[in-house]
This record gives sequence, structure tokens and C-alpha cells, in this order.
Amino acid sequence: MSAGRRPRQAGRMTTERTTTERTTTERATRTTAARAPGSRRRTLVTRVGWTWVLLSSLAITVYAVVPYLTASLAELSDAGVGLSSNYDGRPAFVQWAFYVHIVAGGLALVAGPLQFWRGLRTRHPRVHRWIGRSSLLAIAVAGTAGLVMAPFNSAGLAGFFGFGALAVLWLVTGWRGYRAIRAGDVASHRAWMMRSFALTYAAVTLRLWVGVLLGVQALPGGEFDFGAAFDNAYLAVPFLCWVPNLVVAEWLIRRRGLPSYALPSSALPTVESADPALTPAVR
Repeated sequence: MSAGRRPRQAGRMTTERTTTERTTTERATRTTAARAPGSRRRTLVTRVGWTWVLLSSLAITVYAVVPYLTASLAELSDAGVGLSSNYDGRPAFVQWAFYVHIVAGGLALVAGPLQFWRGLRTRHPRVHRWIGRSSLLAIAVAGTAGLVMAPFNSAGLAGFFGFGALAVLWLVTGWRGYRAIRAGDVASHRAWMMRSFALTYAAVTLRLWVGVLLGVQALPGGEFDFGAAFDNAYLAVPFLCWVPNLVVAEWLIRRRGLPSYALPSSALPTVESADPALTPAVR
């Protein structure tokens, strides 16, 4: 009698377990189906954003690099092209730094979006690594040239500190990204390379901000002096072209669960008070 009950009890337990597993699977399926539209929307937004970054990077590379490869600084200065008038007549080493900066920076700008292409990373990891090496080398060269150019920029002290800080951070983020991948820390590597490209993308946002600031100055109406308006706009962009980029990059890093930058607790100030209840705890 006892032996007969055991198989029946075991059968009921198996049936209940199977029913529970089926219910759990159905719930997971429904949850996945419910989340699918949101997931598809995020994927669409990501693809649109990546396409914009790629196309804008290509456009600015063609716009900012090609003219300097087709004519001399003197000829471009006479035609009023870009920053040629500022660097025409400078010492030879400054002109060489200018050319090196725009060519290497253009290569880094084009290579950057390709490094965030998931299909390339997963299907062709060797190509991803070689593009990454080329990009880091271009950043090292362009960043060093940027430091040479900083004292000779056309925005005065604002440009010296703004563009100088940009060059230093560009070199530092690229180096940290390289060290992370050499140590096998893929998550930190991705985070640092996102910061590095945010600084590389300053070549695009600089031109966008100049356009916005020119438009703002033209709003009041009346006589519009383009030269004076451009000079005013260019005084603002040495910091404006890269600080918001870094803020957005850090937000994306945290949103994706990658290692985000934080000050060590020892660097945070502490407040001492006679009343322990009024003393904030720093953890």
C-alpha cells in the first residue's frame, strides 16, 4: 500500500513541477514579448544615432581636411578658408603640427564610429583590433600636435586652456583605453574609448556650436557683422566643443553599466561637527 502511493505521489510531483516550469516559461515569453517593442525602439534609436555620428564624422573630415591637402596655407589664407589665415606665416614647426593634427585627427574621427559597430566587433574581431590600433596611434599623434598648436590658436587664452585641456584629456583617455584592453579589462576599455571618442567628436561639435552661436547673434536683426560674430562664437567653443560631449559620454557609460569615473573616497571632503548626528557620512 505504501509502495503503491509513492509512484503516484512522485507522478503528481513531476506533473506539478512540469506545470510550474511551463507557467514560468509562458510568463517569461509574455514578458519578453511585452518588452520587445521597447527593445526594438532602443535598437532603432541606437542605429539612428550611430548613423548620424558616422555621417557627420565623414562630412567634417572631408570639409576640414581635404582643402588643406589641395592647396597651400598661403593660397587658402587669401581665399579666407578655415583657420589658414591664423597659421599662414607661423614658424615651420607650428605649420607642420597643424597639418599633422588635421590629418591624424581626421583618421581618428573616421575610425572612431567603426569601433562602436557591434557587427564588426563580433564578426571581424581582428579588423576591430587593427582599426583600434590605428585610431589610438592617430589620437597620440594628433593630441601631441594639438599641444604644440595650443599656444598659437586664434582664440587667445580661452583657446590655450580649452584646446590644451582637450589635447591632454584626448591623450589620457586613449592611453587608459589601451592599458585597459592590454590588461584584459574589456568593460573599462569600452568606457575609456567612449570618453576618447567623445573628445574626438569635438571636431564635429565645434562646427555645430559655431553655427548655433552665429545664428543666435543674428537673431536680433539689423546689421550683422559676420567676422565679429564668428570671433565671438570662436571664443566660446574651446570648452563648449568637448565638455558637453564628455557629460553625455559619462551618462551613456553609466546607463550601460560600464565602469564609470568617480573620485576616490579619500579625495572627498569630510565635515567634522560636535554633534555626530550633524556629521554627514562619506561612504
